[in-house]
Amino acid sequence: MRPIQASIHLSALEHNLAIAKSKASKSKILSVVKANGYGHGLLNVAKGLRASDGFAVLGLDEALALRNAGYSQTILLLEGVFSPDELLAVSEQAISIVVHCDIQIEMLELASIPHPISVHLKINTGMNRLGFKPHDFEKVRARLEHCHNVADITLMTHFATADEPLGISSPLALFKELTQESSYPCSLANSATLLGFPEAHADWVRPGIMLYGTSPVAGQSAASFNLKPVMSFNSQIISVQTLNVGECLGYGHRFTAERKTRIGVVACGYADGYPRHAPNGTPIAVSGVLTQTLGRVSMDMLYVDITDNPSAGVGAPVELWGEQVSVDDVALASGTISYELLCAIAPRVPVIVVN
Repeated sequence: MRPIQASIHLSALEHNLAIAKSKASKSKILSVVKANGYGHGLLNVAKGLRASDGFAVLGLDEALALRNAGYSQTILLLEGVFSPDELLAVSEQAISIVVHCDIQIEMLELASIPHPISVHLKINTGMNRLGFKPHDFEKVRARLEHCHNVADITLMTHFATADEPLGISSPLALFKELTQESSYPCSLANSATLLGFPEAHADWVRPGIMLYGTSPVAGQSAASFNLKPVMSFNSQIISVQTLNVGECLGYGHRFTAERKTRIGVVACGYADGYPRHAPNGTPIAVSGVLTQTLGRVSMDMLYVDITDNPSAGVGAPVELWGEQVSVDDVALASGTISYELLCAIAPRVPVIVVN
């Protein structure tokens, strides 16, 4: 068996949820577990986040998987339903839905379902992705209030720049202006908003990436928020090569040795979920010693510099990211974000769950 695996640490999930709760004060926690729990496994993370007040997912299949596993908390479909036939299961299983367009309201108005459904009315305050434009808010709210298939309403929005210097002041002011006459509960805060803007916590907060132990704010480390990494991605060295000065390495000869260089060949490649575009110098650890990748990542292997770690050889443990190597740092070196790396772990990689 290839010596590669991803480990999911439930204690880290519990720790990060506790951080979210401490920041959220009196707000309820709607833990975002979409995209197969950000690549960690939906039911794996639900177990570690079982103390949440609710879960947010993308599709009905994820919501039903949680219900079938015995989770009775609020479960919210972040993009709502995609067809009228989904409303029956939503109603029967007491699943909440986001409503972000007229077609979804029409589905509710025409549906024949056993129980009314809780809805989150999404307002577009500048993200321009999903949600009703501000000038349509009053009309849309009235339709939902008069719809016999709507049990209750929560108002929500999503901030486009909560993790950037621009912040949330303008969209928050717009949301407050629109909803000042309303007594409905509100849901506004993603991870960056939860950590940085207590004025926008409202009734529900929606932490996502912070729960998995990575930073939602560029330029600030996860450790600065006291977050712990949930996933450890590990492998081993399976071969050692020695390059003389001037010799090249791997596809495309993206690395040329300027000194005599010991190379560890690691059993991990882009088919396992490691970014192919990771450049020379991407951080990695071998036998607990920080070093760097060299050369182009292959489908099944990558290369690591062990010149200054003479005891490292075949069988030496490699941390691709985890406790010692932050996934945020790997993402930064690779020109992407941690979300993409965590979600990209391939099905062929064994995943184990530890406490």
